[in-house]
Amino acid sequence: MTVLAEIGYQSNWLDILGTNFMRNAFIGGSIVALASGLVGYFVVIRRDGFAAHALAHIAFPGATGAVLVGAPITVGLAVFCTAGALAIGALGKRVDRREVATGTILAFATSLGVLFASLASKSANTVTSVLFGNLLAISPEQLLTFTVFTVVLLIAVASIARPLLFASITPQVAEAKGLPVRALGITFMVLLALVVTMAVQVVGTLLLFALVVSPAATAIAITARPAAVVAIGTAIALGAVWTGLIASAMFNLPPSFPIITIVFVGWLVTIALTRDHTRGSASAEPVHDHHHPPAPPDLSV
Repeated sequence: MTVLAEIGYQSNWLDILGTNFMRNAFIGGSIVALASGLVGYFVVIRRDGFAAHALAHIAFPGATGAVLVGAPITVGLAVFCTAGALAIGALGKRVDRREVATGTILAFATSLGVLFASLASKSANTVTSVLFGNLLAISPEQLLTFTVFTVVLLIAVASIARPLLFASITPQVAEAKGLPVRALGITFMVLLALVVTMAVQVVGTLLLFALVVSPAATAIAITARPAAVVAIGTAIALGAVWTGLIASAMFNLPPSFPIITIVFVGWLVTIALTRDHTRGSASAEPVHDHHHPPAPPDLSV
């Protein structure tokens, strides 16, 4: 009852929006939304949703371990997410094998996180932040780290987008044409690890899927053009973050709740409105001639 009593309209919400911590939240959330939009499309078409979810949980021992040794939490998250990404990418080339490798690594990482949490006497707040996110506690140092990560992500995605798209849609054909499919997959997993490192600090491990995957899934229901999907998915993520932060200031809500609710409702409405169109497109889809493999996909808008 006490918690419910604290949630309600705040007449001074405009003043709250002008505070330093809220400004940092807007900047940090926007950076993470941009990064999530860049990789979300590839996560969906590569069927790496489980990997993204697993990397978020692999981040858990990274955060608790950082508390244990007195290191910055972002460093712990980055180290464990990157190590997990490398292991998943190296052990699982095919989707079915990748899921088995992902699940096995996830189980070990979770047990390690429980061990670190039990050893770190001051880990209670960290555990809560990692599980549910703490967007309102983003620091200027974290903003700098997020910016560096996102710049690296932009450069990397721009460099490998076309071959990665080809390898994601038709891996056998891409491999036959000499593309380094496994190397591209591992590189993408590392890039995804950078996004997860940032996003965990915004929405937490339990809600990360909705920010990284759901906006892209919503955009794919609207259009099949890769560049347009990235743009729409990024816009959805940005809109959810901005609107969610305003709602949290107006009604004293934890930001993760309105952010994820907006994403979920948007996905639900889009799926409902495009269901008939999707069925019609699927029934009219032509059968490919196996003697003439499809050409590399185009990234045009």
